[in-house]
Amino acid sequence: MKKLFVLVVTTSVMLSSCVSQKKYTELEGNYNKKSQELVDSKADLMKCRIENEGKISALEQRVIDLKNDKEKTLEYVDNLTVLSKSASDNIKETLSQMGKKDEYITYIQKAITRKDSINLALGFKLKKVLKDGLHDDDIQVNVEKTVVYISIADKLLFKSGSATISSEAKTVLGKVAEVIAAQPELEVMVEGYTDNKKVISNASIKDNWDLSVNRSTSVIRVLQNDFNIEPSRLIAAGRSEYMPLESNDTVEGRSRNRRTRIVLMPKLEQFFDLLENKVE
Repeated sequence: MKKLFVLVVTTSVMLSSCVSQKKYTELEGNYNKKSQELVDSKADLMKCRIENEGKISALEQRVIDLKNDKEKTLEYVDNLTVLSKSASDNIKETLSQMGKKDEYITYIQKAITRKDSINLALGFKLKKVLKDGLHDDDIQVNVEKTVVYISIADKLLFKSGSATISSEAKTVLGKVAEVIAAQPELEVMVEGYTDNKKVISNASIKDNWDLSVNRSTSVIRVLQNDFNIEPSRLIAAGRSEYMPLESNDTVEGRSRNRRTRIVLMPKLEQFFDLLENKVE
């Protein structure tokens, strides 16, 4: 009986010892796992802390920048407040002036429309009085907006290379002078044009510049001296060979490029006065 008891006790102890060792192994494994998780968590925490410190630093700098911007904005608003009254007064004045400008623009448009109508009638009259005995290629009349152009072939006015007006040409210029005299509000500009052929130089004409200016001046003198056009209305100009109508490579082209153009236009000082007038 005693031996049996010892055997039972011994068996119980052995069984108890085997169960404890298994449990210990399991607990030890859990401990190691948790320890590793703790290490990993600390590593993640450290990483997050480093990243957050960078973000916090950037945010702090952003806050500083925003504060600076706010101060500048407040300063700008203060300046605007100081200027606001003056700006408001200027805006009111501008709106008032805009209403006057609308009336002014309408006034100018009516004046221009009237001038266009006058010039159309003027162009029609010139074409009528200059038509008889002349070829279309020799003299042309064009109306462009507020300006009337009379283009006359130089063969009607001058001999080749000369700036002396022929007696026959004065008949043509006399007809033009009648129309000019009837429109005292117009200025008259006479422009001389040449081809690109060199002229035979002399005491008064050295090149095509001289020839073009001298020819326009000759026409001016005839209008003034023979037909009593007020000289203050007359303008002499030379274009030389640099504004050709056609190529100078052909005889026909050079012939068309040798011309004198009479330009009838509104007096500039009248239009300047018109622009300076204020609509009340």
